[in-house]
Amino acid sequence: MSDKENIWIPRLKQYLADGQIDRREFVRYCSLLGMSAGAAYMWAGKITGQPFAPPARAAEMPKGGILKISMRVPKVETPHTFSWIYDSNITRQQVRYATRTGVDNVTRPDLCSWSASDDLKTWTLTVNDVDWYKGGKLTAEQVAWNIKQCLDPAVGSSVVGLMKGYMLKEVDSGTKDDKGNPVMTTELWDANAIEVKDDKTLVLNLKEAQVAVPEHMFHYPFAIMDPAEGGKFGVGSNGNGFFELVEFEVGRKAIMKRREGAPGYIDEVHFIDLGDNTAAEAAALQSKQVDGSYEGNVEQYDLYTKMDHVELYAALTANTGVARLRLDQKPGDDARVRKAFRLATDVAKATEIAVGPHGAVAEHHHVCPVHPDYKKLPEMTRNVEEAKKLLAEAGYADGLDVELTCKPDPAWELATVEAMVEQWKEAGINCKINVLPSAKFWDVWDKVPFGFTSWAHRPLGFMVLGLAYRTGVPWNESAYSNAEFDETLTKAEGTLDLEARKELIGKLETIMQEDGPIIQPLWRKIFIPMDKKVKGFQLHPTRYFFCEEYAVEA
Repeated sequence: MSDKENIWIPRLKQYLADGQIDRREFVRYCSLLGMSAGAAYMWAGKITGQPFAPPARAAEMPKGGILKISMRVPKVETPHTFSWIYDSNITRQQVRYATRTGVDNVTRPDLCSWSASDDLKTWTLTVNDVDWYKGGKLTAEQVAWNIKQCLDPAVGSSVVGLMKGYMLKEVDSGTKDDKGNPVMTTELWDANAIEVKDDKTLVLNLKEAQVAVPEHMFHYPFAIMDPAEGGKFGVGSNGNGFFELVEFEVGRKAIMKRREGAPGYIDEVHFIDLGDNTAAEAAALQSKQVDGSYEGNVEQYDLYTKMDHVELYAALTANTGVARLRLDQKPGDDARVRKAFRLATDVAKATEIAVGPHGAVAEHHHVCPVHPDYKKLPEMTRNVEEAKKLLAEAGYADGLDVELTCKPDPAWELATVEAMVEQWKEAGINCKINVLPSAKFWDVWDKVPFGFTSWAHRPLGFMVLGLAYRTGVPWNESAYSNAEFDETLTKAEGTLDLEARKELIGKLETIMQEDGPIIQPLWRKIFIPMDKKVKGFQLHPTRYFFCEEYAVEA
């Protein structure tokens, strides 16, 4: 990390002393600005007068054995275009990231250390001493290749959603759409946006200030791959992690073996795909065929609590699900229709039906109360009559017929959809539910006119807004485009002052409630059941697995 203290560090110390931020946020922001997490924890304790340290790890762990995890095993050939977290839980064991955000939401160096300029527009990455499996050291040129690869619009990586505001500019592609409008694409905002200074030094020159560059670099499709392999992954691929993929079969299993001499305790990790049948997954854990699950299903919660050999790790995070309309197709092209869906939804009842006590109501704007920059708005209550009025103004006075596409697993998703569909009837919205097998849903999740999609936790409120709703980015499944939203989002991303950023986030939340493409009823508690013989496991809020940290008792 940097020897020079960023100008914002003294301000953060004062914010903490004045109670404007809590100790956890102090550690997070100091680490983002280049202070080591250890030093930030020390300062937090000094300023508050209370010892404050990261979670303790076990001093001694058993060695050897196989860890078996129930988890979906999809195709993993192109990590930079992953859409689901479990894909990366396979590849993460073999290909690492420039940074690493831990279970405490603090981002630390992994393949790279960093420092930020006082204006948050110049970020210097220093490549650490890391060996590739197949020989040679990781270089700054290789890291630069990965960044450019992820930002190439032809690749289609969701990293664009995070970095577009400060690394890219829109340009005319030279083609036109079916309405004669120019089709826009993106490119680096400046020829020197990514500068390789030497083998170990890489500088990012940003178009706009940005708070969260290190957190963005741990976005799960942002693995640092060997450029010689063109961003592809499979058995026999190069890597720099602690395990190596030795056997793989889509829909069945992925077997990873720890490399000789690599840090860690277990010899192998087996990811086993048990399909959409949640009962089969619970039965496999009960019978000890597997040692844990990527995600416990809410309908099995009571069953897991009765398993004497199982420990449940749980947390209420920014994990959620949204029903979203596409703005480039009817009826989602009309803001009145989109708002009518929100007004016709009783979020409290939908939450109770879908997840019971294992969730909290949401507010249709995709920023969670757990986010430090969340802004509390006046409650958006259900108003069926107003929903009917908006539908009539939009030309649907006699009602609206739609079809919503979703998947059956995990069961809370379908339960949420069914609850909302029943509520919408009162406003004259007749919705047919199209349930696709999960494997088929993954092929169309971002294409259907109306769909229900689960979204994972992100550490800061603006991160998912950039991924999902910024104009023209790969994960903008709703084709949402709002110039005021984009401008405000970019400004929020570069604002370190928490109170100022809350006001900007509040503006974004309001835009989402009035104009946005989603109906969002709930935030969901995530929980992972794990056999008590598994040691060293900690629940990451984004359900990332770090298998070199785990051990299995014989």
